[in-house]
Amino acid sequence: MNFQQKLKNWQDLLNLRLEQALPASSVQPEVLHQAMRHSMNAGGKRLRPVLVLAAHEIFPNPVDPLPAAIAIECIHTYSLIHDDLPAMDNSDLRRGEPSCHKAFDEATAILAGDALQPLAFEILANAYAGDPQLGLDLVCMLSRTAGSQKLVGGQMQDLLSEGNDPDEESLSYIHSNKTAAMIEASLQMGFRVGKEGRNSKKLTQIGRVGHSLGLAFQAVDDLLDVTQTTAQLGKDAHHDSENGKITWVSLKGENEARLLAAQHTENALQTLNAVGGDCQFLQDLIQYMLNREF
Repeated sequence: MNFQQKLKNWQDLLNLRLEQALPASSVQPEVLHQAMRHSMNAGGKRLRPVLVLAAHEIFPNPVDPLPAAIAIECIHTYSLIHDDLPAMDNSDLRRGEPSCHKAFDEATAILAGDALQPLAFEILANAYAGDPQLGLDLVCMLSRTAGSQKLVGGQMQDLLSEGNDPDEESLSYIHSNKTAAMIEASLQMGFRVGKEGRNSKKLTQIGRVGHSLGLAFQAVDDLLDVTQTTAQLGKDAHHDSENGKITWVSLKGENEARLLAAQHTENALQTLNAVGGDCQFLQDLIQYMLNREF
């Protein structure tokens, strides 16, 4: 099976499992569950949960990585809902659809994001109850990543930096925590579920792959924001520059941002080689993430 077909198969499987994981839109309070489903079902490439599956495949075992993948996507979608709020990035579009607060209202969007957070940990607790240490490790990985020193902290620094002169130290902090941390966690959680998951050296290495990949991903995102249209992106184009956000493009220009994306991608691939195992799909996925059109 070629890379594109395998990617699509995994995306289809993830969409099915996400559909099953969320409360039905008819469950009271209906509007809350409709809002959760609106944002979860708006589309997206499901790259973070795919990374979970790809990392598990390096040293596979019979333990199902899908619950870990679904949990990652719940946290990611919550973060998108909250990032789009008027008090945050104030974005009207997400994944080609109206943002949650535009499709419903601001209070409902806040609560939809709030509800997706505990759902992620409920999924992990239930799915890995038969291996308490694995379940605990996954909960710790995801909760730490979603907390004040990673995902939320990166968003806070992003807000604090709006309108300021570009600052490489602040930008590196934002990208390492708001973006790269979740990609790092995706690979580490998938790897932890696999056969070599207790190998601390390899777990650290796969985390480094994720960190480099996350930095490359964000550099590409910065480029896409200034080179593509709203229709192509599925979200507001030029939104970062209009809001005074610092990006690699505003700090170093388009050419340097492209070089950074390529450099971080190469770092990810080199570190992945040291991990060993069956990493062909993940190698292809890393290249695919770099070569998103810009």
